[in-house]
Amino acid sequence: MNELALAVFASETGTHLIRPPIGSRWAAHLRTFDTKAYEERLAADGYRFLARSAAAFPPLLRAIHDPPPGLFERGHAGHELLSSPCVAIVGARACSGYGASAARMLARDVARAGLVVVSGLARGIDAEAHRGALEAGGATIAVLGCGIDRDYPAAHAELARRVAATGLIVGEYAPGVAPAPWRFPARNRIVAGLAAATVVVEARERSGALITADLALEEGREVFAVPGEITSSLSAGTNALLKLGASPLTCAADVLSCFGLEPVESTVAAPSGETAQVLALLRDSAAGADEVVRATGLPASVVARALVELELEGQVIAADGVYRPLVG
Repeated sequence: MNELALAVFASETGTHLIRPPIGSRWAAHLRTFDTKAYEERLAADGYRFLARSAAAFPPLLRAIHDPPPGLFERGHAGHELLSSPCVAIVGARACSGYGASAARMLARDVARAGLVVVSGLARGIDAEAHRGALEAGGATIAVLGCGIDRDYPAAHAELARRVAATGLIVGEYAPGVAPAPWRFPARNRIVAGLAAATVVVEARERSGALITADLALEEGREVFAVPGEITSSLSAGTNALLKLGASPLTCAADVLSCFGLEPVESTVAAPSGETAQVLALLRDSAAGADEVVRATGLPASVVARALVELELEGQVIAADGVYRPLVG
């Protein structure tokens, strides 16, 4: 089977294909498709294609019930990254500050332990997962729901560049394919298929992240959910997953244990003086700058300097005017 021809045909016709269809349209496409010329055009643009039948194709993805004909790729990492032990970290696009910090912290910790973080480059939880892995010096894989030549959303072009610099951006769609709503659930099966474990950080009741979790469960993979506030709509999906039997995740060690790994201590030096005092307060409870000033009794200028220092060192994250720790 010419899997590249099939992948291009599926992309051009907007169809979801696992194997060649029956019909004159496919036959005509196959007669005129020049595999070598297409591969040369891909290479000239910095892309490549990994066929499903290739030895380097990730076995976990090949094992799902509807694997893609192959993967289009861009990035500096080799094919072997796709077969490395992976954890998918997914969740809501419109996430809370808590969700963003949790995703980033978890991604940093699992990447620091040597696992590859997989996500979908979307806004919110996905983006924070990629950023956390990169901050730890680890590799991450972004799976697109559009053509391999696009950064979607466009606002994440710089993040995509950073992902590609040390990892991979992959997808089943050929260059030129525009994003479409139906393509993202299809994308999610690849996210789940690459990973031995999937972590859902925040999700509403009908979130796309739940599709990823359902697909992982169907394939017998481990699924974790970060517990959330029972009054928050952003926790409705994750809390429902817990009712269905997903494992609760409260720290990276919970998922690392599935791989027989232990958490790796951060190499960031512990702060001292007033900065340590500010970090200790934030570890007890997220707070805004004014709250930190009142609780510590420190001058506002000292608190501001400490918060900037902690943020630059990647020990806290600011969202919605509130600072949260990125370390345990």
